[in-house]
Amino acid sequence: MDYFKPNMSRADINKISMLGLAHIGDGVYELLTRASLCEAGHSAVNELHRLATKRVNAPAQASAAEAILPCLTEEESAIYRRGRNTHVNSVPHAANVGEYHAATGLEALFGWLYLQGKTERLNELYGVIFSFFENKESK
Repeated sequence: MDYFKPNMSRADINKISMLGLAHIGDGVYELLTRASLCEAGHSAVNELHRLATKRVNAPAQASAAEAILPCLTEEESAIYRRGRNTHVNSVPHAANVGEYHAATGLEALFGWLYLQGKTERLNELYGVIFSFFENKESK
């Protein structure tokens, strides 16, 4: 198995709970964020950490989800909604319930795409998110 590019069957992926998909997607989203910041020329570790933590938290991920919603296919939207509507046991202090649910939906979608090996689609969606944050932070 190529752990950097898994290719699970739909049946196997469907056995994973939405929170399980979000668990995978959280790591995928964090890695994409860190890599994109390095590629954009950020090299000081303090700056990398500051920017990454600014973008990888429930309120920021809820905004990111909002940015990509118009780009999602019907199937991707269904996965996002299922992840968003999943019952969670706790919410971090820095986020409200709606933001946390939206972030969970985004992470579930990213986990679902990653496990299918759909890295090209992940890159497309993350490109929209990266541009969203770059535009937002330049204002």
